[in-house]
Amino acid sequence: MAEEFSKAVDDGLKLSKRIYFGKDRAVAPPKPPPPMARSSTVYRPSAPMVYAVIYNPGIVDNPDIPSYQPHVYGRCDPPALIPLQMNAIEMKADCYHDTAFVTVSGTWRLHCVMGSRSCDCRIAIPMGHQGSILGVEVTVARKSYSTQLVVMEDENGKKNDALAQNGGFLMPNIFTLTIPQIDGGSNLSIKVRWSQKIVYSNGQFSLNVPFTFPDFVNPAGKKISKREKIQINLDAVAGGELLCKTISHPLKEVRRHAGSMGFLYNSDVLSWSKVDFSFSYACSSSHINGGVLLESASGLDFDQREMFYMYLSPGDIQNKKVFKKDIIFIIDISGSMREKLLQDTKNALLAALSKLSHDDSFNIMAFNGETYLFSKSMELASGDAVERATEWINTNFVAGGGTNISRPLNTAIEMLFNTQSSVPIIFLVTDGTVEDERQICATVKNRMIHGESMCPRIYTFGIGSFCNHYFLQMLAVISRGQYDAALDVDLIERRMLTLFDKASSLILANIKMDTLDDLVELEVYPSHIPDLSSEGPLILSGRYRGNFPKTLKVEGILADNSKFVVDMKIQNAKDIPVQRVSARDQIEHLTAQAWLLEDKQLEQKVAKLSLQTGFMSEYTRMVILETDHLKKDKESAGTKEASKKSHPEATPVEGQKMILLPLLGMGFGNLTATAENTPPGSESKLPEVPEIFKKASNCCETLCSYCCCMCCIQCCTRINNQCATALTQLCIGLGCFGCLTCCSEICCSGNEG
Repeated sequence: MAEEFSKAVDDGLKLSKRIYFGKDRAVAPPKPPPPMARSSTVYRPSAPMVYAVIYNPGIVDNPDIPSYQPHVYGRCDPPALIPLQMNAIEMKADCYHDTAFVTVSGTWRLHCVMGSRSCDCRIAIPMGHQGSILGVEVTVARKSYSTQLVVMEDENGKKNDALAQNGGFLMPNIFTLTIPQIDGGSNLSIKVRWSQKIVYSNGQFSLNVPFTFPDFVNPAGKKISKREKIQINLDAVAGGELLCKTISHPLKEVRRHAGSMGFLYNSDVLSWSKVDFSFSYACSSSHINGGVLLESASGLDFDQREMFYMYLSPGDIQNKKVFKKDIIFIIDISGSMREKLLQDTKNALLAALSKLSHDDSFNIMAFNGETYLFSKSMELASGDAVERATEWINTNFVAGGGTNISRPLNTAIEMLFNTQSSVPIIFLVTDGTVEDERQICATVKNRMIHGESMCPRIYTFGIGSFCNHYFLQMLAVISRGQYDAALDVDLIERRMLTLFDKASSLILANIKMDTLDDLVELEVYPSHIPDLSSEGPLILSGRYRGNFPKTLKVEGILADNSKFVVDMKIQNAKDIPVQRVSARDQIEHLTAQAWLLEDKQLEQKVAKLSLQTGFMSEYTRMVILETDHLKKDKESAGTKEASKKSHPEATPVEGQKMILLPLLGMGFGNLTATAENTPPGSESKLPEVPEIFKKASNCCETLCSYCCCMCCIQCCTRINNQCATALTQLCIGLGCFGCLTCCSEICCSGNEG
C-alpha cells in the first residue's frame, strides 16, 4: 500500500503542473526526486498532510484563476493524490512520564480543483513510536466531520461493509481518513489527536513527532503569511528536577516548577518546518526510585473503583550491575520468513550475540515444523562459540515448512529450569499463528507456578500482522517477560535489538509489593510484575477498593543476589490524568486476558474502556460522523421525515450520517495465512474474474461516453465511402482481436483468479 500511495502522490504532483498561479508566484513547480532517491518512501507523509483525491484529471485547475488548457481524456485509476497547500499549523504535546498526547491543528486549501467541481480529500497522519489515533475533526464550509468509536457488531453483523478508501492504516504508524466531496477552493480546518510513547534510552526520555513538511505544501503566493506554533507541556511523574537535553526547534521556556516545565514557539515563517520535532530530557536521580499516583473515578466512569499508577525508574545506572543471563533464542524459519524477513532477523540475532558478555551463556533453536538445535547444552558466549553459532545460523536458517512453537518452547524451558546464579531468558521470534496457543499459555503458566523462584522469562517478538500479538503478550506476562513487535517489516532489526537490550540489562528481578493485603479488591496490569531494566521504567496500573496504604515498599533481588527495598512515594494525582496515561496498556492487557479466557464479560469491559478513553480496541470500531449544518437547521424546522427518507443510513442525531471505517485492530492472528506461509505485508495483486469483467465493462462505458457524442456523429457524416469502409473494417478487426485475447487469457486459460 505504501508503494501505491507514493505512486499516487507522484502522479498528483505531475498533474499539479496544470495549475496556473499567475505572475505573483513564490513556489516553483514541484521537482521530481533524483532517480537514485526514487523509492516507496519518497512521498510517504512525514507530517500531517491532506491530499486531493483525483479520479478525473480534467477538474484540476486553479479555482481562483481558471486557465485555458486542452481537455484531458480518461480517468486516474487508482486516483492521483495532489498534496494541498497548508496555510497554518499548530502542534501541542502534553507529556506525562512515558506517554505524550499530541494535538495538531491546521488549515489547508483545496487549491487544485475548479471552483465548480468537487473531490474527496484524504488526510494522512504519521504518528511517533507506538502511536494510537484518538480523533480527527474537520470543518469545511457548511459541513463538519468527526471520528467516534462505536461498539463492534457481532460476527454476523456488518463487519466488512466499510471500504478501505474511507480510511485505515497506510502503514502501522500512518493513519489515513477520507472526507467526501469537498468543493474546489474550500478551506479545511482540521484537528487531529493521537498518543505515542516517549522513548527511554541511556537515562533520557525522548519525544519525536513527525513534523517535516515538503516544499510543495507552501502556499503559492509571496504575500501569504505562514504562522507556525509549537507548545510543549511536560509533567514528570517522578517530580524531581528535570534537565532539558536537546530541542529541535527554537522553543522558549515559559514555565518551570518542581517536576513540570512548559515551552512555546510561535512565529511567522517563510516555509514550514523541515525537520521532525524532537525533545529530550532527563530526571536527575542516582538510584532506583519510584512512586504511586492515586486518582478517584469520575461520576461518568463505568468502573467506580479507585485508580492507581505506579512507576519504578532505574535512575543513574552507570554503576549498576546487570544480571548474568542464560538466554535461548527461538527463531521462526517457516516458509513465510523468507528473503528480507529472515535476513533482517539473522542480522539482529548476530548483533545480539556480539553483545553478550563472556559470563553469559546462550543457545539457539530454529523451528518450522521441526526443531533445529545449535547445541545440546548451553554454551558460554566466548568468541569461538559465537563464531560457531554464526556459521550454524548461516547454514540452518533456510525458510521453509510450517510453524510449531510448542516443541521448541518446551525444550527451552527444560534447559533453563535449573538456573541458579543468572536470569534465564527465552527470546521467541515468530511471524505466525498456531492452533494450540491457549494450551501453550496454560502449560507455561503451570510450569511457572510450580517452578523455582527464578523461572525462565519469555521475551516475545511478533513480526507483521499474521501472528497473534495477544498470545505473545500473554506469554510474556505469564513469565515476567516483555513483548514487542515489528508490524512494519522494515523495522524488524531495530525493534528486535531494542527488546534484546531490555532483556540483557536487568538490574532488579522478582519484584513484589507488600502491605496491599488490606485492600478489599485489587486489580493490577500486568498481573505478573516483570523485571526492571536499565533501558526503561517499569509501569504498573490498576483499580482497587478500600484505603490505599500511606506507605508502600517494593522489593526485589539485585544482580549480586542481595535484597533491595525501595520506599514508594504516594501522592494524589493533580496534573496527571492517570486513566488516560494508563488506558492503552490496560486495554491491551485486558484484551489478551479476554482472548486467553474466551471471556465475553472481559470483552465488554474492554469495549467500555475504549469508548470512555478514546483508545481503539478489538471490540470497538471507528466511524466518521458527517454533520450537514444546513440540513440540521432544516430538520429542526420540520423537514426531518423527508431527510430520513432520502438518507436512510443517517444516525438518529439530526443532520448527521455515519461513514464506517475498516477494522483498525491488530486482530488475533491469521491461521490461514500461516498455514499457506504467506509473508507478512503481502497482498494478492490479481483481481478475480468478476472484477476483471466489471472493470472491462466500466472501461467500455467510459469509451462510449467519449465516442458517442454529437461532435463524433457530425464528423462521421462528412467522411467519404472509402474512408468509412476502411474505418469499419479496422473497428471490426480490433473488436475480434480484443475478444480473442479476452477469451484466451480469461475464459480458456483455466485460471480462476
